[in-house]
Amino acid sequence: MKSGPRAVENYGQGATQFHILRLDSFQFLAPVVLSALAIAGCSHRTYMPPQPAPVPAAPAPSGAPSGAPKPAISAPAHPQALAGGYVEEGVASWYGEPFNGRRTSNGEIYDMYQFTAAHRTLPFGAVLRVTNLRNGKQIEVRVNDRGPFVANRVIDLSLAAARAIDMVGPGTSEVRLEMISGPNPSIGFFGVQVGAFLVQENANNLRDRLAANFSPVSVVPYDSPNGLYYRVRVGHAPSEMAAGQLAEQLRESGQINTFVVRLEN
Repeated sequence: MKSGPRAVENYGQGATQFHILRLDSFQFLAPVVLSALAIAGCSHRTYMPPQPAPVPAAPAPSGAPSGAPKPAISAPAHPQALAGGYVEEGVASWYGEPFNGRRTSNGEIYDMYQFTAAHRTLPFGAVLRVTNLRNGKQIEVRVNDRGPFVANRVIDLSLAAARAIDMVGPGTSEVRLEMISGPNPSIGFFGVQVGAFLVQENANNLRDRLAANFSPVSVVPYDSPNGLYYRVRVGHAPSEMAAGQLAEQLRESGQINTFVVRLEN
């Protein structure tokens, strides 16, 4: 779909390939910067007291090409475990090419035949049980990437994980996420992503505009399969809830659509 000389980041894939809407002109920023984070009603999260849990073993996916690496889940990056402490429901999508073989957000090389996933706010190393609510099938995945940056979606699964729960054909599905081990998801810092541009000047313009009322505001480069993007992020909040409140302020003050993200540093 084309709409003039536009450029904005869009990571959802589903059954289609990664796609881009181009927005290089700053005056078109407000209506199409990014789709809104589903803070109210699009997903549901609950927290329970942490309990120790072992790291699960991953079953082999069906339909993987001959000679493809066998899927495996590595142990979480931190020794502490959190079982039954995080439950979320929403829409899952999946991604494969052209991301396969490129670096994920935690520095690993993405292998679409491994049981991994991208999530915007859960810590790297978190192991999740993903239940396809349409058919009851389950898979366990490890978070090693960030996304999806698409409205109303809560997780991007690898191709292998999507196959295991019969989600490749439909492209998306309603799912339940249950964190079964990994670092405590409530510990860390969070910010709000308000835009992603192929033209750095447009990102700088938005940063300067927001800096008059919000701090800190930063521009973070991201080398995507479709070019170098400049992400604009606001805030350094000590909790996801606080970042969500900041996201609401940003939307109300500038009619800007937002995504709450975990800050890695």
